[in-house]
Amino acid sequence: MSPAIRVGAVSYLNAKPLYYRLEGHAGRVELSMDLPSRLASSLASGDVDVALIPSVEYLRGAASGYEILPGFAIAARGAVRSVKLFSRVPLEKIDRLALDEGSRTSQALTRVWLDARYGLRPSRIESLPMGVSALESTADAVLVIGDRAMKVPDAPFHEVVDLAEAWNNLTGLPFVFALWVARPGVDLGDLPEILARCRADGLAHADDLASTHGPRLGLDREACYEYLTRVLSYDLGGPEIAGLRLFARMAADLGLAPEGVDLVFHRRRDLAPRR
Repeated sequence: MSPAIRVGAVSYLNAKPLYYRLEGHAGRVELSMDLPSRLASSLASGDVDVALIPSVEYLRGAASGYEILPGFAIAARGAVRSVKLFSRVPLEKIDRLALDEGSRTSQALTRVWLDARYGLRPSRIESLPMGVSALESTADAVLVIGDRAMKVPDAPFHEVVDLAEAWNNLTGLPFVFALWVARPGVDLGDLPEILARCRADGLAHADDLASTHGPRLGLDREACYEYLTRVLSYDLGGPEIAGLRLFARMAADLGLAPEGVDLVFHRRRDLAPRR
């Protein structure tokens, strides 16, 4: 019997439809949970075979032979609600920027957007630890991601920017936050098909997910359901790929990702063309 494929995922609400009941495939899949940024490190070290990692971490690890599982993403075609920049000053005057340590893609998106929109490159950049509220930070502006971003009040801040919406307004394209990515040479077997069923079942049970996780997060069921079914996109189609490629070029221009990275997609080895 083949060993179980080690899969790493995140516990954020936005990811739950992608691995809905995946743990039910014990013996074929070994599921572990961590922060997006830590999952990228686990994939690089070989501690997991497949991980849901920030898209910028795919770009940074592409030289290692990483492969994207086709068709899957956490993306947004407009406002995403869970990736926000809270600024105490006019955006063009941001000098000290605090970035949520939870997702490196959102960190890069913040810097890419500020540069593209305002020609702004803050001189002081620091981390916002997971246990520290945006309200506690004394930085000019604070990036907050995930479930907690949806609970930070707008009122104390001069401006609040939904960064997926800002990206869409700037480029006309969706923004891809995360991807299922495999290490090179890993035999995934039927994992892509399993993940496709998980996603379909997760979206079919979005109401259950909203009812279960909404109260825990301090969010009402209706808001959670809309977030999972209308705000987010779990597909990696043509517009998402175009948005990801543009982000790759813009991030490389700022030294936040390597230059010239192409997107490499996994395909089953037994379907490879014969030579």
